[in-house]
Amino acid sequence: MTGLRERAIVSLRSTPSLPKHVRIQYDPVRQAFAVLSPEKVFWPNEISLDILRRCDGRSTVDHIIADLAADYDADREAVAADVIAFLQEWSDKLLVKL
Repeated sequence: MTGLRERAIVSLRSTPSLPKHVRIQYDPVRQAFAVLSPEKVFWPNEISLDILRRCDGRSTVDHIIADLAADYDADREAVAADVIAFLQEWSDKLLVKL
């Protein structure tokens, strides 16, 4: 019997990364970046791709939020809510490791 995986919860101290089975690849036909995982393809928008590219396993979620808020000249709290929600959803789908 296989046990259930415990859900990882995103925190500001989490250091997200892409698992080995997930990669970002440019599709020249569609002229867009795709996120590939076994038997699945995702087409992230520009901001989602920006978040994923920062998931290097060294940067904390807090650092990612600060960088994005500065890059987009956006309110840090609004960026934090969006980034945490995005990373939690992708973590739940096993597309981001926390």
